[in-house]
Amino acid sequence: MEFSMVVLPWLKRGFIQSAAIALLAGCLPTLALAHPHVFADARLELTIAPDGTVQQLAHVWRFDDVFSSTVLMEFDKNGDLKLDKNELIDLGHVINGSIAEFKYFQTVLDDGKDVKMARPTDLAADFTDNRLLIVFTSKPEMPLKLAAGHKVSFGVYDPTFYTAIDYMHDSDLVVKGLPAGCTAKVVRPNPDEALAQNQATLTDAFFNDPMGTDMSKIFATRLEIDCEPKGKTG
Repeated sequence: MEFSMVVLPWLKRGFIQSAAIALLAGCLPTLALAHPHVFADARLELTIAPDGTVQQLAHVWRFDDVFSSTVLMEFDKNGDLKLDKNELIDLGHVINGSIAEFKYFQTVLDDGKDVKMARPTDLAADFTDNRLLIVFTSKPEMPLKLAAGHKVSFGVYDPTFYTAIDYMHDSDLVVKGLPAGCTAKVVRPNPDEALAQNQATLTDAFFNDPMGTDMSKIFATRLEIDCEPKGKTG
């Protein structure tokens, strides 16, 4: 199989649309058959304002060598085996426009409820050590405050299963300005345990249309911030 047939379904849609549809038809009917073809190491830096409001999420994704090489060949219009400034801008625009429908793979939950995120305005692509980097910042569309008695979580997850974007180390999830009375921890769900715990919700409809279900709530590595209720004592 040509690697171009398994590159991200959100990247260069005209280039891979037919192949992606064929692969999705074959890979997504069951969760067991769905598996990532592209890998990225991620870093997330969460900044909290002094009043406890989420100020921004700073994302960095570093993609694997093979996928990075494929992107380089596709966007290297002048054939000099590197991406110049204009080619990187073009790549950034394509990525920005394509992953918007997937909410930039962001998973932000306030007490289990989805938090709508504003569209990033600074997404950029770059190459470092021959690996593709995607860098952007985002923030909630409406102010999100870390309030006492609430639990808020942050992470990334590709609902198509084509990309495994994960944090290699707990230190790749950073909080700046954590309010007093709040604690932060990294949660890494065990896939088998997650499936067992959510068995009642994993219906035929779930497996036949996994993109219609937010599986990030089940499987995604996340940074979880828990703020104690006011007046709680040890």
